Amino acid sequence: LNLLEPSSDEKEQQQQQKKKKDLQLPIHPEVTAGVLENGLSYVILPNKSPPGRFEAHLQVFSGSADELEAQQGIAHLTEHVAYMGSRKRERLFGTGSQTNAYTDFHHTVFYAACPTLLPNSSRDKMLPLALDALADVMEARVEPSRLEKERAAVLSEMTMVNTIEYRVECQILSALHRENRLSKRFPIGKEILIQNWKPADVKTWHRTHYRPDNVLLYIVGDVGDNPKEDVVPVIQQKFGHLSADKQAVDISSNVLSEASQMADALNAVTVKAQQSWHYPPVIHDWCTTTRNENNNIPPFSTTSNSNNNINYDIHLRNPMPLDEKVDFLPMKQLTTKGIQIRPHIFRHELLQAFSMHLFAKRPVQPIVDLPSFRHSLARRVALAALQIRLNVGGRSDDPPFSFVEFNQLDSAREGCAVCSLDLTASSDRWKDAVQIAVSEIRKLGLFGVTSGEMERYTSALLTDSAQLAAQGDRISHSDQLAYLMETVANGHTFMSPEQSYTVTEQALSTLTLDEVNEAARELCSHVLGLTASDDEEQQNGVVVVVACTPKTPLGDQDPNYCNEENLISCIRDACEKEISPVEDVHVPHTLIPAEELQDACQNYPATWEAGRFTDGTPNTPADKFTRPFTLRRLNNGMRVGIAQNGAESHRGFLRLVAPGGRNAEQRLGLKPGSMSVGARAMQEGGAFGPWSREQVELFCVDHLLMVEINCSEESIIIDFVFPTTNVGNTGFGENMELGITGTEATMQIVREIIVGFKWEEDALGRSKQSFRSAHDGLQKNLEGLTTERIMESLTNDDNRFLSIDTETVNSITLDDAKKAVMSQLLPPELEVSIVGDFDVVETMEMIRRYLGTIPADINSEYCFPDQQKDPKVFIGSVPPLPLSSGKRHIELELTDSDPRAVAYVAGRAPNMWGYLEDGTTVPQKIMEADKGASEYDKKRRSHPLFANAALSLLSEIVNRRLFSNVRERKQLTYDANFSLTGFERLMGGWFLVTVTASKEKAQAALDACKETLETLRRSQPISEDNLESAKRVVLNRHEGELRTARYWAEMMSGLQQESIPLKGPLSITDFHAIVESITTKDLQLCLECLGLDEKQLFTAIGKTVQPAGVFPEEEKLVKASPMAGMSRGGPLFN
Repeated sequence: LNLLEPSSDEKEQQQQQKKKKDLQLPIHPEVTAGVLENGLSYVILPNKSPPGRFEAHLQVFSGSADELEAQQGIAHLTEHVAYMGSRKRERLFGTGSQTNAYTDFHHTVFYAACPTLLPNSSRDKMLPLALDALADVMEARVEPSRLEKERAAVLSEMTMVNTIEYRVECQILSALHRENRLSKRFPIGKEILIQNWKPADVKTWHRTHYRPDNVLLYIVGDVGDNPKEDVVPVIQQKFGHLSADKQAVDISSNVLSEASQMADALNAVTVKAQQSWHYPPVIHDWCTTTRNENNNIPPFSTTSNSNNNINYDIHLRNPMPLDEKVDFLPMKQLTTKGIQIRPHIFRHELLQAFSMHLFAKRPVQPIVDLPSFRHSLARRVALAALQIRLNVGGRSDDPPFSFVEFNQLDSAREGCAVCSLDLTASSDRWKDAVQIAVSEIRKLGLFGVTSGEMERYTSALLTDSAQLAAQGDRISHSDQLAYLMETVANGHTFMSPEQSYTVTEQALSTLTLDEVNEAARELCSHVLGLTASDDEEQQNGVVVVVACTPKTPLGDQDPNYCNEENLISCIRDACEKEISPVEDVHVPHTLIPAEELQDACQNYPATWEAGRFTDGTPNTPADKFTRPFTLRRLNNGMRVGIAQNGAESHRGFLRLVAPGGRNAEQRLGLKPGSMSVGARAMQEGGAFGPWSREQVELFCVDHLLMVEINCSEESIIIDFVFPTTNVGNTGFGENMELGITGTEATMQIVREIIVGFKWEEDALGRSKQSFRSAHDGLQKNLEGLTTERIMESLTNDDNRFLSIDTETVNSITLDDAKKAVMSQLLPPELEVSIVGDFDVVETMEMIRRYLGTIPADINSEYCFPDQQKDPKVFIGSVPPLPLSSGKRHIELELTDSDPRAVAYVAGRAPNMWGYLEDGTTVPQKIMEADKGASEYDKKRRSHPLFANAALSLLSEIVNRRLFSNVRERKQLTYDANFSLTGFERLMGGWFLVTVTASKEKAQAALDACKETLETLRRSQPISEDNLESAKRVVLNRHEGELRTARYWAEMMSGLQQESIPLKGPLSITDFHAIVESITTKDLQLCLECLGLDEKQLFTAIGKTVQPAGVFPEEEKLVKASPMAGMSRGGPLFN
């Protein structure tokens, strides 16, 4: 019997296994996953936000990285053909569903977001229809007509996306992934190849990769509580008949030779084979320390293929005829430790500022147990500490950079974790920017975080986790699905928010400063490894640094010229600079002492008054709470609206609106641009009372507050996002000491902005620099500059609606900015709208104490004569169209190395409440045109929301017509868009149709847009089907957004403002009924309120022209090579 007893070694092994199992992270209990017999994998997650809807995503594990030389772009084109050509997808039209698809390096994803039930049905489910559409993708018919349509769309998309920002991203990715396929396989592909593919080429790609054992189906949403019974049978019914053998019938027989070679290479030496099937077929030059290399990941290097007897060029190291003209990048070794730095410089005439991007690639470390989870939390604390240091330090008196960020993210699309430093600076200060940023990284790596930072960011992590846990299944389908897909792809354990909070609290309660500092050192090891004095450990691998800089006439004679040598020299100098540890900053737990608030309550007693409206709604009582919102006024004149919304647990949103904006500059005789520059200076500042800007910023960090200040043509808007629970807490569990709530912290900031804001010259300097950069950037942006020119024409150069030029910005003084903004912060003109997961009674009392005790005459010294008289007098309007100006058509040329074009059609339109610039309204115009209207129609059209609802529906219908005509039928563009300016206070506005196209087709695309607008008026008027489809889109969007506090606050803003006479409570309470009541006749008459006559239209075409002396090279057609990869499938979960 003793023989049956386990030995001591076996007992120890069993104990270790049990301990390891106990440390495993829990898997979300509601996830259902499985594999059909044909190899198709699925993951299902029931979710209730929003109720009555779901999303289904079909992920095909093949993307641009799988393409051969003569296939560059075929994955993307096949995506278009497969989904846009699906007749079953068309069955989803008019149901309130949204469908789309996208292609990346490593996968192609098709999705459908649908209502759970068919419209007007209480039992017929949409899931079978959605899965029909996705399954149809797997059996796509490659019809010649569809191929031609999508070929044209993709070629247009190629032109549209080819902005300077896209080109910068391509340069960065090419340098970062120089050792693998990603540097030469961007999804958009090669134009010459796309122009010449035949249906057989697309079909062969499709049949090779669209196999059931090479896809994963995700379904998230309101699909029932028992997926195994409610969902899995439907998946089996729709996808079970597919087979790889059936797909292979249509594959050309000449693919086998190269297919075999690529498959062998893929399975031998890529992270896709050895780490995760979710990754692209690539290798990486890891940058790791010796202690981090025990991770079971092959130490890939630039010589990986040598030991595998693989001759196939899987990593695309050899030059190919279609490669971009980019030299192979040099490697520089800065130390004797083995680390190398690979620099690359990108210069272009459209760049307006210097940017630097410093990278290290590391293996993704799966987060599957408590130790790995603790390490991820320690890394997040260290990252947060460094980012705040950079942000706060970057807003010093004379900051060298306008943007700086340090982060490390797991990237499934690239198959690695990327640690990155990204910064933007003016070209004459790039060295200062690089040295400061690199020095801060070294400080973190050498000295770690302070105890104050440790306390601050562990508290923030716990609060954030608690918010997610409180939301539970109220997190939106799209957010859940994105997190699920990324988690599965990277091999992490997918937990529920509640499980994640429990584990987070457990881990943080024992997390030590040493653990965080160890993680900090690991994060910064690639920078520490660049100098012998910082790190004694052996460093291995490559650090990549990319600098993007404007091309200047002086070239290398420019004193600020950046090349590979002086870039590396600058980094080396930063690594040798003497540094010292960061000291903790005292951060207040409250900005306003209780005694100060008590004195304000005694000196300026605050009381509530009735809410008053201009849309016909009776006054609301001052002493009662109403649903869905409570609207009142304080006795200092401030308007207040409040609503409780639990859809976003523990979160709130506040909007403070001061009517005026750039319109007030003109109306009050202020210096042009002073309102906008002043609002930005307030955003850049932040010192209140005895507290410095740095202390206030860290107070906001401690309380998880986000503040954004903007100036529009009509108002200054200050938005706050905040937690509604106690934040800034210290300790854990029973030892936790609670701070004030995020709601109260927000009230303190709002009060101080109005009564105690300190205006500082350095904040004004940062604001002015921001506007100078924006204006300079506009001159190099084809879309932006063409829009600016057509707005100049439409407005007759009215500066309220144009960008602020550098000369104007430079002329604004601190006094100008202060006078402009403070003249608007008068309590009788302000409106506060606050929505969140809080107790309304408690929050209203907080508002009364903090905001009601602000004196009504505060800031009155900035008030202009007659400013506070009848607000309607000061509404203002857009200028009348200058029809005789001779500038109704504009041709613009912008120097650029790549050919691009954009076209615009613009004209007169009402504002979003139906007011035209002459004071007449849409309902008035419609009633004049429809003399025989019934009393019912007259009543409907007199509703304050009527014009708003009609214009929303009209926009949807026009956009759909533009898509059908300009893209689908005429094949002139990838996208054409109709939009309205959407003013609320200013009377009148404009519509704008934007269409991107090739230079050769720009005029034809513009004409097609005009034709679409005209046929909508005449030969092909709005149909009932058009209207019903638009109603579903508008109502579904409205219902979805009602779950966000921001949307509620946006709707409530202006309900008590006399300057928006038609906006009141009825615009919210009657929204659904008014939208449903709109008829096709209403919209046809509404269409006539737009300036669509040929003589009233304004048009513009912007085109790029080649720089002097530059001649584009002709691409040569490459003969198609055999197709890749019959060896697909395999486990989708590691």
